[in-house]
Amino acid sequence: MSVSNATSTVHELAKAGFGTGTNELYDRARPSYQKDVLLRILEEVEAKSNINVVEIGAGTGLFTRALLANSEWSSALGEFRAAEPSEGMRDQFSKMVNDPRVSVAHGTFDSTGVPDGWADVIVIAQAFHWCPDFEGALKEFARILKPKGVVTLVWNLEDREKAAWVAQLRNAYEVFEQGSPQFRLGLWRGVFAAPSYNTLFQEPIILDRQFQFNLQANVASVEDRVCSKSYIAVLPAPEKAEVRSKVREIVAKGDELTWIDQSKGLFDFPYITTVVFMKRK
Repeated sequence: MSVSNATSTVHELAKAGFGTGTNELYDRARPSYQKDVLLRILEEVEAKSNINVVEIGAGTGLFTRALLANSEWSSALGEFRAAEPSEGMRDQFSKMVNDPRVSVAHGTFDSTGVPDGWADVIVIAQAFHWCPDFEGALKEFARILKPKGVVTLVWNLEDREKAAWVAQLRNAYEVFEQGSPQFRLGLWRGVFAAPSYNTLFQEPIILDRQFQFNLQANVASVEDRVCSKSYIAVLPAPEKAEVRSKVREIVAKGDELTWIDQSKGLFDFPYITTVVFMKRK
């Protein structure tokens, strides 16, 4: 079967911020994916057994591991093909994921290397906002999906509406974004206006503010979370140290911070997950 031979590009900031040397921190600092999110995705998949999954921008395998650890998904899974452009991320993925049904290879939004009509579902977790070519991506998604197959876009984001300290935290680090197409800006929604969208896909389903959760955090884990962001990872050491100092200051002030165990320095870190479904016609 044919595969795409499109010229693929990766955003330069993503390439640098998620390059070799950043991946262990990313894997340690980033949140996993909640059970209710995983089961909601499963509901949208037409097949109920031997499900073929493609994950694009699979990173270090955080979503992959969450899916494999879920009993409903694990029992329904057929084969899982992960596509990731960063060699460092792929190396970390291979260290962290050990399942005979799972493989990882170089791939991008517009060139996955997956055979025509193979996938029941495509998952893109925490990555689609980096897509540089919506039209190229849509054509590749449609090519590798079965009829009525589904593309699932997933993002975890710190929930600024739940606590003032989280809003202060985001204000402190978002000034470093360097004009990059971050999820919060909503530029990714341009995919719905791409020429091929209405031809190839049904009306999108966007689930926002339906999946809220709290992580157990301490000062060090919040610092790591902030420093795992691509645009913080590329900062010179002195600036990065200033960011870490600002994080400590915000947590110490603790506006609307909810303690889990103050004696151990543990508190709630509010998050929200947005899920978007795009179904193949």
